[in-house]
Amino acid sequence: MPKFCWGLMLWATLCLVGGAGVGAQEGNLAGLRSEARAGLQRAIAFYRTQVATHGGYVYHYSLDLTRRWGEGEATRDQIWVQPPGTPTVGLAYLAAYQATQDDEYLAAVQEVAEALLYGQLESGGWSNCIDFDPQGQRTSRYRNGRGGGKNNSSLDDGQTQTAIRFLLRADQALRFEHAKIHEATLLALDSLLAAQYPCGAFPQVWSGPLPQPQPRAASLPSYDSRTEGRVKEYWNLYTLNDNVAVFVAQTLRAAHAVYRQEKYLDALKRLGDFLILAQLPEPQPAWAQQYTFEMHPAWARRFEPPAISGFESQEVIALLMEIYLATGQEKYLEPLPAALAYLQRSTLADGRLARYYELQTNRPLYMEREGNEYHLTYKDDRLPDHYGWKTSSNVVQLRQALATVRSRYGQREAEPSAASLAEEVRAVLDDLDAQGRWIRYSNGQRLVGQLRLPEGEAYLSSAVFSENVTTLANFLQAE
Repeated sequence: MPKFCWGLMLWATLCLVGGAGVGAQEGNLAGLRSEARAGLQRAIAFYRTQVATHGGYVYHYSLDLTRRWGEGEATRDQIWVQPPGTPTVGLAYLAAYQATQDDEYLAAVQEVAEALLYGQLESGGWSNCIDFDPQGQRTSRYRNGRGGGKNNSSLDDGQTQTAIRFLLRADQALRFEHAKIHEATLLALDSLLAAQYPCGAFPQVWSGPLPQPQPRAASLPSYDSRTEGRVKEYWNLYTLNDNVAVFVAQTLRAAHAVYRQEKYLDALKRLGDFLILAQLPEPQPAWAQQYTFEMHPAWARRFEPPAISGFESQEVIALLMEIYLATGQEKYLEPLPAALAYLQRSTLADGRLARYYELQTNRPLYMEREGNEYHLTYKDDRLPDHYGWKTSSNVVQLRQALATVRSRYGQREAEPSAASLAEEVRAVLDDLDAQGRWIRYSNGQRLVGQLRLPEGEAYLSSAVFSENVTTLANFLQAE
């Protein structure tokens, strides 16, 4: 199950930590800044020179760097686009450059951008992996003509969106003077806008021109959606699943901020208009993962039934507030009180929300697995462990955000102070070894990409690297 994507400005506001930590005195902060600069340099030098292949990255590495994993084991010619892969590391390099103006970090940014350009598809976006071996098993139809296979630009879990968001910021850092990066970024953005349906929704995947159904409000199907209405190419449908809308919104806001073109803000508004249309009627005024062109909740994968989703509904509520903050338009807040009240009364006995609630009955809905077959059930005692069937309830936090969101419109969000970050920075530096590595040890559970290492086995993580580099960079930039 993807991590709840609260990466937008709204949620960052709620999560800022106040007060002074270790080293809050100015003298101690100066010493910590010096350590942070040295640690940043050591960590980036290691990851850039020892870990990167073709300028890109995967999710996890063995300590000796002989084994690499994205979604499955990867060759040295394969890099991952889906977060926390190549563009995630690139965004960390960008944070380091912005904090220090060190040209070495800008060179690292350019290397990542050029790696992504290699794997841009003819359809304008990216798939989850780039294979630099023209005969490799994971090649796709790249614009450079060096790969065969599918031409599916994917919005699943932020693949294309994060690549674009990194590239447009790299384009800006390079003063829009790297012609290939600039051209590829604008082409990707144009392709993303072309993939938006008339109602404002986006598909999970596109490879070319899409159908143009007329917008309509969401409604319940007249057929039994538990057994009927499956669509083989569900990835063409209106999609909220796997953070599609949140990552798209981040990208559109970033594009508007960098290029100052209204078409990106207009697309964000249209996305918000779709989210309003997609709210199901009472007594279940929340959202599904995917919708048919008739705006009925739709099947996706075999274990993803048409239903109200506790996870995606919370995500949509936060996103609508974010769109309000970007536009000041009240209509984006109007669906939220009813949705929050619904989620509150749908809370499970343990305080969490079910991933799925059955249409009409509102009973929590789960799946059991027998071999390759999945079966709907109301029981939660035999749940497959590869998916998140329950999710934390953030209703209280969302209510608090809604209560204050109007007062924050037009206001610049507060940045954390250096003093408030000092304790976290101290821990990050203490965790960095002499070679510039942040080593992690498996607890035997699944990692990103479904990798399961033996308990206690050491590995390197691109997610950990990117988070820690960003923490150090934020500290160096803070006052």
